[in-house]
Amino acid sequence: MTLDHAKKLIQSCAEQMHARYQKPVFDEWAIVSLAGNKGYVLAYIGPRKEDFKKNFLADAGSLRAGLLGTPHEVGEYEFARHGVGTGFEAFISVGQGIYLICNNTAQSMDGITKDPRWLEAQVPFVELSEQFRADPLIHAC
Repeated sequence: MTLDHAKKLIQSCAEQMHARYQKPVFDEWAIVSLAGNKGYVLAYIGPRKEDFKKNFLADAGSLRAGLLGTPHEVGEYEFARHGVGTGFEAFISVGQGIYLICNNTAQSMDGITKDPRWLEAQVPFVELSEQFRADPLIHAC
């Protein structure tokens, strides 16, 4: 999959999640490459592009070990239950060493999941992970 195609899929997923949740679930989406012990932001949608780059390690919070530890199979995802503020709520492995970071800059995952609409909003997220599993993002950094 190309980066442009991935961005279109992510935008569509975000719109579907927002519609089902009746407000944004994640207001920040970033595709990052962590290959070769170097981090690159390949694409970003959200309110704080420069701060995202600057605060990446701190914002990774409880997801940091998952992101920087053992490589994930494409399509695998993790959630951080108690991330708050700019702390990342979730990621999906979208390619070898490439991750989609999903974040709600105002609410924790714990708060998001308390709303019963979260159950329906998860469907596009899981479908997105399956699309990447079937056709991983390939990007040369």
